Amino acid sequence: MSQSLNIRRVAGALGAEISGVDLAQPLSDETIAAIRRALVEHQVIFFRDQGLTPAQQVAFGRRFGPLNIHPYVTGMAGQPEVMEIIKEPSDRINFGGGWHSDMSFLETPAIGSILYAVELPAWGGDTLFASQAAAFEALSPGLQKTLEGLNAVHSASREYSAQGHSAQKRGAMQVAEADGYVGEYVHPMVLVHPETGRKALYVNPAFTLRIEGWKTKESKALLDYLFDHCRYEAFTCRFAWAKGSVAFWDNRSAWHFALNDYPGQRRHMRRVTVDPWPATRGEGVRQVELVAAP
Repeated sequence: MSQSLNIRRVAGALGAEISGVDLAQPLSDETIAAIRRALVEHQVIFFRDQGLTPAQQVAFGRRFGPLNIHPYVTGMAGQPEVMEIIKEPSDRINFGGGWHSDMSFLETPAIGSILYAVELPAWGGDTLFASQAAAFEALSPGLQKTLEGLNAVHSASREYSAQGHSAQKRGAMQVAEADGYVGEYVHPMVLVHPETGRKALYVNPAFTLRIEGWKTKESKALLDYLFDHCRYEAFTCRFAWAKGSVAFWDNRSAWHFALNDYPGQRRHMRRVTVDPWPATRGEGVRQVELVAAP
C-alpha cells in the first residue's frame, strides 16, 4: 500500500515526526524507501497514534533488514526478536538509562531500533537522542583527522556484568549477566554512514572500553572528553511518548537515553532491532581476543 508521508523536522541536529502512514498496514516498497530515506537523513524518526501488534511490528521491522535477537535479554515467547522493555512500579533502575548506541558490542552492530509505546507513566519517561554526526562535525579539523585514524574496542562485559546497569534485576524482564567470556570487537571511532557518506563518531559510554592499541588509562582522557562532547544539548532532541508512539533511530549515527524520572509508575515498551542485510555483515570489523568479564 502506497501512502503519502508528511515529514516535520523537530530539532536542529536530528529528529523528524512522520504522519500520514499506518505502520500496521502492508506498505509499498516506495513508502518503505521514503521512510528509510527519512531515517538516514534525520537519524531518528517518530510516528504517533499507531496500533501495532508484536507480529505487525516484526513485519514492519523486517522491511529494513533481518531482526536481531538480543544475546542477554529474553524476547517474547514465540517471537524472540521482540524485546519487551518494562519498568514496574517497584523497579528502581530502568533499562537503557544511559547514553548508548544499541548493540555496538557485537561484531556486526545493529543498524536501527524500532521502539513502540504500549503503556506509559502519567508523566516522565521521555527519551533523549543525540546526533553523533553533528558531534563529529563540531570538532576541530585536527581532532577529526586524528580520530579518523583510530579504532575503539567495544564489549558487553562492563554493562552486562553483575554490577552493570543493564544486567540489574527487574520485575518483568529476564536479563542475563555477561558471565565468563564475552567478545571484544573493534570498530572505527569515526563511522562513515554506508547510505549517506556522512561521518559520525562511533563510541559510547556503555560499550566502548578503550582505544585500540592504547592502555585503558591512556584511553580514558580522550574517551571522557568525547563522551561529554557528544551529549552537548545542541546535538540532541527529546521525545515525549504517548501510547501508540513509535521511534525508529539509526544506531550508526545517534545515541539515545531513556529517562528514569517516573518513580512508582509502570512503563511498557516493545522493541525490535534491525541488523544489516547479510551482504554487509562483518565489513570493516575485527574481533580481538576474548577476555574475562570483570
